[in-house]
Amino acid sequence: MGLSVLLFAVAVACQSGKSVDPTPVTPGGGITYQTTPVTLRKPANFPEMAYDLTKNPLTVEGVALGKTLFYDPLLSRDTSISCGFCHQQFAGFGHSDHPLSHGIGGKFGTRNVPGLENLAWGREFFWDGGVTSLDELPISPIQNAVEMDLKFSEALNRVQKNPKYPALFNAAFGSDTVTTARFLKAISQFLLTLVSADSRYDKYVRKEAGGDLSPDELAGLTVFQQKCTTCHATDLFTDRSYRNNGLSVGAINDQGRHAITLNESDRLKFRVPSLRNVEKTFPYMHDGRFATLDQVLNHYTSGVKDSPTLDPALKVNGQLGIALTDTEKKQVIAFLKTLTDDAFISNRSFSAN
Repeated sequence: MGLSVLLFAVAVACQSGKSVDPTPVTPGGGITYQTTPVTLRKPANFPEMAYDLTKNPLTVEGVALGKTLFYDPLLSRDTSISCGFCHQQFAGFGHSDHPLSHGIGGKFGTRNVPGLENLAWGREFFWDGGVTSLDELPISPIQNAVEMDLKFSEALNRVQKNPKYPALFNAAFGSDTVTTARFLKAISQFLLTLVSADSRYDKYVRKEAGGDLSPDELAGLTVFQQKCTTCHATDLFTDRSYRNNGLSVGAINDQGRHAITLNESDRLKFRVPSLRNVEKTFPYMHDGRFATLDQVLNHYTSGVKDSPTLDPALKVNGQLGIALTDTEKKQVIAFLKTLTDDAFISNRSFSAN
């Protein structure tokens, strides 16, 4: 086992609180090889995971392979774009400063890059829920013409021919043959380790050291609980639903969830994003139209547009939006900044190098 993999094993073991003793595995061919298991911990203040880990048990070797694939530009047509190009760790694995995603040749997409965290708790992915399995998630950006623009079969072929991968696949799966299942499961294993649960807010909830909140932050938490948790529920800070939050229709005319279901009731509905690390994941909304949290709250107080599918929480007794005073806005923003997980953003186990 190489030094980098050993270091990764130590880091993940510390996160999970479990030992990392090698476990023998016998694949279909009857050849026994050893992998080092990783136990993904559930934070005490989180609900149960949605992902079935029994179908893709995490190992140090599998996670290391997935991480290598995640940061490899080989998976784009002109070898210039990796998954990590758009999903930048310092920005909560979003794409800082860019309203819309952009890929090879400077092409722009139609939506803002969502952050990546706590994916083990997700059942549907992308702003419109167009992917319903984490294991299938990478296929879309790899093949998307304005992102990585490479046929998935060619991506597998390139990986198979690249000299650095046979040993990595063999270590993770007992075979150096690159298959669709192995490729996708490896990336999933890395993505599953991206757990963000050590913000100052988390420490406050769990009564841990470093969990002190200021009076303004506590006041903001109270306002948030009263006025924001209809959508941003649980300590995941999302209920994973799709809602029309009253944005005007932009030039792209993105109809959101409707493009997937074709149900009229889903027009202009988008997945409720998590607010974890929201201080770092600007710009905001599905099209990145708001650069600051102040602009976001101003939208909810005075910018909500009525439409047939507007979420009922944003039209109560005929009044559009959410009533917030200027003081309450400042307090809510102060609270939202307590959701920044510095350990997550700086964790070298998640970094390219």
